[in-house]
Amino acid sequence: MWYNPSMEYGILSIAIPLLTIILAIITKDVIVSLMGGIFAGFLVLNAYNPIDAFIALFDGVIALFSEGWIAKTLLFIVMVGSIIRLLTLSGAVDSFVIYLSKKAKKIDSSIGAMLLAYIIGVIIFIESSITALVAGTVAKPLCDKNGVSREKLAYICDSTSAPICSLIPLNAWGALLLGLIVTAIDSQVISGDGVSLLIASIPYNFYSLFTLAIVLGVIFLNINIGPMKYSIPVPYVVVENEADIKATPYKMILPIVVMVIMVPVGLYLTGEGDIFKGSGSTSVYYAVIVALLFMYLYFVPGKILTHKNYFIGLYEGIGNMIPVGMIMVFALLIGKVIGDLGTAKYLAHLLSGNISPVLLPLLIFIVASITAFSTGTSWGTFSIMMPIGLALGATMDLHIPLVIAAVISGGIFGDHSSPISDTTIISSMAAECDHVEHVRTQLPYALLGGVLASGAFLVAGWLTI
Repeated sequence: MWYNPSMEYGILSIAIPLLTIILAIITKDVIVSLMGGIFAGFLVLNAYNPIDAFIALFDGVIALFSEGWIAKTLLFIVMVGSIIRLLTLSGAVDSFVIYLSKKAKKIDSSIGAMLLAYIIGVIIFIESSITALVAGTVAKPLCDKNGVSREKLAYICDSTSAPICSLIPLNAWGALLLGLIVTAIDSQVISGDGVSLLIASIPYNFYSLFTLAIVLGVIFLNINIGPMKYSIPVPYVVVENEADIKATPYKMILPIVVMVIMVPVGLYLTGEGDIFKGSGSTSVYYAVIVALLFMYLYFVPGKILTHKNYFIGLYEGIGNMIPVGMIMVFALLIGKVIGDLGTAKYLAHLLSGNISPVLLPLLIFIVASITAFSTGTSWGTFSIMMPIGLALGATMDLHIPLVIAAVISGGIFGDHSSPISDTTIISSMAAECDHVEHVRTQLPYALLGGVLASGAFLVAGWLTI
């Protein structure tokens, strides 16, 4: 038995994702918490029949793999583990740290290490997963050496991935948002030019702007709030025979550069010449495959690794990422369950009624935030909330770029705060820190950005009426 769209679950549609979050906080076991939430959701969807709920849970896992983008994303995650393991096994990480220590004294500091992750996050705006992955992989050894905790690194990676991709939308994010806006224009819900409206919304993307500013404050002013005060740096292991190791950045940088370059190339090819129409999941999937092939051709003939050791590292890296892959599978499944429960529709229903136009941008931001937090997806939130927000905005005669920005900011804030978000999972993976600890230590900073953004949307709603 599956979901009947005519059924209305009301408050239960919000209770299920909240239960999952509470379980994660109590048990500190993400997989068990996700499975508990999914089972509870299927209980509701299947008239409280536990046998049907049990079957639906495990059949639902298998059904996920029928969608190409999900299979590619999961393969991307496990193969990223291979890249990280091979960089360590080949000595690329040690060589890179020694090189930075000798050649760039300003970078070889706690501020320099964090700023390196921040700058990488800003420069690489092609795809949020790649942004977090590269920033974490490159900056992690330097952070360990200079006493920066993995939790703080994960926070920096997470906070410069989605926010940057939304502020510089020359990527798949821009393609999705533009498509949603153009659809509303074609349907005569709103009027104007899609590109112009998207560009005009950027200055109102308050959460992303505040988040990037807060991260800089954390880096330069050493702002530690909440659980981040108690995060403990991973002890740096001094490299033996450091004098015998060649100080070079190339073994570390070249594979990553190849992977990063392949993303826009993949977007161009899958979009048949239009990078905005390309497939993000396909692009990152082939980017990581090409990077692994490059590493083999670079490391094995160059006698950096033997053929046998290359594949040992490849398989060990895949094994290391299996827990992360499982988290992603169950995160995707609970997203589908929450969609079937009608969480987003119920939240949107709460907006209906006599609402002051001044308050509407703030309320759109809040509802988009709750939706993204509950579902763990900013893209899904955009797809659900953008048509609703634009219709409300047109009806209430609001400033449309502000409405667009409220949806985007809310989607990113909720996604940034959610333990079941893919970017949150990948950021903790890239920094190699405990996932629950990453969520706990990041949440106070995300809430600070959310409060500031809420105030900004309230003011902007008043000024634009």
